[in-house]
Amino acid sequence: MKYSEAKHGRVFILRLEDGDVVHETIERFAHEHGIHAAALIAVGGADEGSRFVVGPETGRGKDVNPLEHVLTGVHEVAGTGTLFPNEKGEMIIHMHMAAGRRDQTVTGCIRKGVKVWHVLEVILFELLDSTAVRRFEPATGFELMQPR
Repeated sequence: MKYSEAKHGRVFILRLEDGDVVHETIERFAHEHGIHAAALIAVGGADEGSRFVVGPETGRGKDVNPLEHVLTGVHEVAGTGTLFPNEKGEMIIHMHMAAGRRDQTVTGCIRKGVKVWHVLEVILFELLDSTAVRRFEPATGFELMQPR
């Protein structure tokens, strides 16, 4: 385990609108408001056609091939995530959501593009004095958060 400390900063209450792409909208908001690290919770709706990463094709294979799931129909969603800069200073969200419709639920990462259906409420908790950064790790092909 690796860790670092941060302090609690501002708290933002966001309402994402119909058609917003969740990761793009939150990353843009962070850039515009000088947010360099945050924790997030979200609740609302995901539109048909939203894309989730729902796991790797194989658990411990040499190459990580992500599985993708596309929503058919509107889904209720709840999610949690983090927001940290990559090595270039770009804010990158890592959020997982559970999306349910009737008696079916799918859970996955939103990085492929989740579109808001009418509204998504997000609480963004800014973290101050954070030294964490997302670094590219060749073994996975992901930019993973690294506390410093």
